[in-house]
Amino acid sequence: MSAYEPQAYAVMRIVAGLLFVCHGLQKAVGAFGGVNGAAAPFFSLIGIAGWLELLLGLMVALGIFTSLAAFLASGQMAVAYFIGHAPQGFWPIMNQGVEAVLYCFIFLYIASHGPGNWSVDAIGTDTH
Repeated sequence: MSAYEPQAYAVMRIVAGLLFVCHGLQKAVGAFGGVNGAAAPFFSLIGIAGWLELLLGLMVALGIFTSLAAFLASGQMAVAYFIGHAPQGFWPIMNQGVEAVLYCFIFLYIASHGPGNWSVDAIGTDTH
């Protein structure tokens, strides 16, 4: 293990969570161009996905109930891949599913690794 592994892991967890928040903001509130220029309807599949991405991404980035939030985010990305991408072809590079697959496995790793440094979950505990 590298001397900087705990910090590198924390940065990866925070960046992955914040990028997920951006996807949530795009769908839930129409930020970054929205979905076809606007927020998705709240009770639509995309709207619910957006609010989940926003909430779970914040939880992962801040390290709040990190393993649970990351596990749920991983599952959401697996569902998104099989509903939205896999029907368009087998290979993620061809069906535009690369991001969903990457998020799925990054969040699965975070769920198994736990919060690590610089997280609310680690307050009051020794993470070394």
